[in-house]
Amino acid sequence: MSSNETIIKFNTVSFAWDALKPILDEANFSVRKGSKITLMGQNGAGKSTIFELIMGASKPDSGTINILSNMTIATARQVIPRPDLDLTIQEFFEKSFSKKVYDIDVKIKNVFEIVNLHIQNDRVLKSLSGGQQARVLLASALIQDPDVLLLDEPTNNLDKAGIQHLTKFIQEYPKTCIVISHDADFLNSFTEGVLYLDIFSKKVEQYTGDYFTVVREIKNRLERERMKNARLEKDISHRKEQANFFAQKGGHLRDVSSKMKKQIEKLEGDIVEVRREDKTIRDFNIICQDDSGGDIITLDSVTISKNHKFLDKKVNVRLTKKERLLLQGPNGIGKTTLLEKLASGHAKGEHIKPGTKIAYYRQDFSNLDFNATVYQTLSKAMGDRGTEQSLRAHAAGFLIDNELLKAKIGSLSEGQKGLVAFAAISLGRPGLLILDEPTNHINFRHIPVIARAINEFEGAMILVSHSPDFVEQVKVDQILDLGKFLEK
Repeated sequence: MSSNETIIKFNTVSFAWDALKPILDEANFSVRKGSKITLMGQNGAGKSTIFELIMGASKPDSGTINILSNMTIATARQVIPRPDLDLTIQEFFEKSFSKKVYDIDVKIKNVFEIVNLHIQNDRVLKSLSGGQQARVLLASALIQDPDVLLLDEPTNNLDKAGIQHLTKFIQEYPKTCIVISHDADFLNSFTEGVLYLDIFSKKVEQYTGDYFTVVREIKNRLERERMKNARLEKDISHRKEQANFFAQKGGHLRDVSSKMKKQIEKLEGDIVEVRREDKTIRDFNIICQDDSGGDIITLDSVTISKNHKFLDKKVNVRLTKKERLLLQGPNGIGKTTLLEKLASGHAKGEHIKPGTKIAYYRQDFSNLDFNATVYQTLSKAMGDRGTEQSLRAHAAGFLIDNELLKAKIGSLSEGQKGLVAFAAISLGRPGLLILDEPTNHINFRHIPVIARAINEFEGAMILVSHSPDFVEQVKVDQILDLGKFLEK
């Protein structure tokens, strides 16, 4: 349980990456020792930036951040930094410490027991599965035994067992923990309070209670604001009609009209603008490539990883138009590797119908050009099938405004990259859709819209997802569980 001692306090903190990208505007909040806190906000609002400010990696433009002296802080990022992917596990962990640690092997072994990971320290990070990388990121923070643990989307890529393991750890963790996640059930299992970053006002609102209680409280408050707006707008409309009527009469009534217009301006100032973080992406379609039918993809064998050995196993998968395959299995068995090879046409036992266009949603977005702008990315996906106006309208449906269109992919938050990836996929007219953890980083409000688009897609689809809520919303025709091969 938390104590009354405040260990982190933001005092009127303002921060912006540049003039076009403000994150905080005189934000105030505090964190008590031993508390378990959720940090909420829309994709791109700046949640990860708050972590950077707490860590001291970024400095506020104004205001102060007070952290109790001698407090140690560690963070588990969403993804392994791209330059670090060529490091071995041991080299990556050595970077977690400012001084050389002579018993690093023992420390890694102990922390791997906590996160339930059993791999050799000489493995190169880029050779690990998404789930294994997620565990390494968590372990790299835990190995420092910090007073404050910052977790940024820690359940991404974790299988069910991994999420259960992490949940138990956080519940029993005796120190302070702040978590960013879009997994509602996971958050509700330990949350004692919520910090809500409003992307519109750039303020941080602080709530006490479990996650579901706070979400309901925020929803009810927003509904009250909308009702207030409706009443004000009705009153303003009526007063404007009266003011215009009096203005036409002249004389004393013209003065009355002038006073009424001032009252109208005051009422208009009382209208609460609908918060942008409450917007959901618009319904969209993934139009299928023109095709005559038949098998789009056949798969006669798969390669799995078992006890650090690769084994070929026979399967019988046939997908035609409108057929969907769910690929299951524990972290590290080879799901992402299989999808990568299927997307490139280099998987054993694979045959894809000639001419089939493949759209591949990679969980690490490495098939996006991080140096290209969002506009260039979407323009390339659209080709000559639309105008600039239609491209901008399409982007707006994914909450991508004109400023974001100018931004480079590498500068976006992970959630924004996910929306750009879907915006590009829906422009590409694929015949085969390959989706690897497509809801990682995505705001929960967008999930039903994405599920509907997938369900209405006329082509074939292969999906990997550890999100039960999302899988329940997607129509699945076949399931290939690679985990069954571990039992033999």
